[in-house]
Amino acid sequence: MKKTYRSVWVSDVHLGSRDAQSELFHHFLDTIRCDHLYLVGDIIDVWALKKAWYWPKQYNEVVHKLLKRTRKGAKVTYIPGNHDEFFREFVGYTFGDIEVVDEIIHTTEDGRRFLVTHGDRFDAAVRVHPWMAKVGDWGYRRLVLLNRCYNALRRWMGKPYFSLSGAIKRKVKGAVKFLNNFETLLVEEAQRCHVDGVICGHIHQPATRTMDGIEYCNTGDWIENCTALVEHEDGTLELIWWHEVLDERVERPADIISIDEAKERLKEVTAA
Repeated sequence: MKKTYRSVWVSDVHLGSRDAQSELFHHFLDTIRCDHLYLVGDIIDVWALKKAWYWPKQYNEVVHKLLKRTRKGAKVTYIPGNHDEFFREFVGYTFGDIEVVDEIIHTTEDGRRFLVTHGDRFDAAVRVHPWMAKVGDWGYRRLVLLNRCYNALRRWMGKPYFSLSGAIKRKVKGAVKFLNNFETLLVEEAQRCHVDGVICGHIHQPATRTMDGIEYCNTGDWIENCTALVEHEDGTLELIWWHEVLDERVERPADIISIDEAKERLKEVTAA
């Protein structure tokens, strides 16, 4: 069963990186319908592709799925980030009915206005010291590798997904300060734009909270957290954690039946 939303925001898929969880992202896209789909930056990781070309067949299927959204009536908007800043040269153009913009104002069904932007221009390391962003990217990829190994062990032990890298970022004082500064700058920008909230990505830290009367929403990423922000038909916003959705589907008792029960169901189907 596909779930229908009024709007969906996703960011930081990083196709082109070996860390992209493209199969889970493809599965997510395959289970939803929406009127508006916002690609909030770093969908394609040009940085990674410049270092070493990596583009398996699965990535083509994801791109095809995104293009297919427009043919099914969804309005798709692409907001480039720093890893795919190449596409900023095409702001104002439309490719395959996908509109490329630098940022945009989205109005929810209940009338609230949100500034939608990737968020990298509020990151001092990206703006002032690009080399620091490159070093940070290198360290983050090592952290993601550790996270992948840790969760492989958890799966072997029958435990649900846990973002080890996210937990580490929340404990390191310097990282916490950076995240807080980033969120404060986005909230201040929303206040300057006289909107009700801001929706962004970039820092791979999914969140929905109210700060100084402004609704701050971060879509997260599809490297470690696998999250998306959705708007329901009444305008309510919700953060979807796809790992948790899959864990619930696997662990739901109704999905688990014995071999004998399976045989009985097979007999009933055959008799019918």
